[in-house]
Formats: sequence, C-alpha cells, structure tokens
Amino acid sequence: MDKDLINRYLSNWKTIPNYISFVRILLIPVFAVLFYNDQLVWALVVVVLSGLTDFVDGKIARKFNQVSELGKLLDPLADKLTQITLAILLFIEFNECNDATMKTFSWIFLIFLVKEAIFVVGAVIMLSLGMIPSAAEIYGKVATFVFYGVMVALFLFGPEVGVFSNFFTLPSVACVVLVVISAILTLIAFVSYIPDVVRQCKERFSKK
Repeated sequence: MDKDLINRYLSNWKTIPNYISFVRILLIPVFAVLFYNDQLVWALVVVVLSGLTDFVDGKIARKFNQVSELGKLLDPLADKLTQITLAILLFIEFNECNDATMKTFSWIFLIFLVKEAIFVVGAVIMLSLGMIPSAAEIYGKVATFVFYGVMVALFLFGPEVGVFSNFFTLPSVACVVLVVISAILTLIAFVSYIPDVVRQCKERFSKK
C-alpha cells in the first residue's frame, strides 16, 4: 500500500462514526462468547445493537459532515466480520439441531461465509495494490438490512434457537425460505460490486 493511500485513510479519522465502527468490531467476540454459552437474550441484544449502530453511524457521518475514507472502509468491514461470525455460528447451530429440514439446509449459511470472506480478502488485496474498495451500493445495503432482519427473526423465533420459541416457533421451512431469500440478495449484491472492481483493475494495470 503506498504512502499517499495510507495518509488518505488516516486523514480525519477521529470521528464519531469511526469510533462506532470500532465498537461494532469489538462487539463481535462478545456476541460469539454469549451465543456459544447459550446466553441467547444477551447475544440478541448485541446483534440488535450492532445493527442499529450500523444504521446510525452513516446518518451521523452525513448529517455532521464526518464522512472519512477510513469510515468507508471500517463500516463495511464491521458488517462483513459480523456476518461471517453469524454465518459460522448459525451454520453450526442448524447443522446440530434435531430438525431434519434445518439440518439439511445448514449449508446455506456457507454462502454468506464464502461471500463475506471473499470481500474481506479482496479488499485487502485491492488496498495492497493501491486501489480503493467500493462503498456499499443500494444492493449491498438492502442485502445487509434483510440479513440482519432474518437473523433477528431466527434469534427470536427459530426452532431450538429462538429466545421466544416457547411462545411462537417459526416453521423450519419458513426459516429456510427466509435464509434462502437473504442468500439470493447477498449474491446479487456480490455481483453488483464486480464491474467496479474490474474497472479499477483495468485502470491500475493499464498504467503499468
């Protein structure tokens, strides 16, 4: 990564949205530990808090003119790491549950895992080559919103996982359908980033 790009990211980085993104990243291991120890209510609180702060930090950045290059990197990074963690934990949870339908379709969460892992690795490679990862497009924002919504629904009412599943339990087929819809939107969002990556690669290597 060249010095100009590093200076660009470190310029004006001390903003409220960036601090919020740092907090969101720090909440990821907290959520994982709570979930692993079956503290599902508190794990749900952490997920909801992370989702709300994801919505708020962008609003703050635009309203108070605190948009920064580092923020454009940290915000999606926090999303990707959160989604990777959720995908891993729910894959394990689906794979180990007693419901045959959910166990059979547990592999769906691997779609989220692979997509987000590619994003993170791709962003690192682009930065090392002096390119700038694209900011979230409308497809990415919609996919992220739906993903969080589906995850919260599973945490609330999912079979064997839901905090309130004793009062109401989503049918296993409904859970699978919701996850499939979210996965499809995730793939659409992934494809939407490809043209910009191709453009930047052409510009970068054509100079050489």
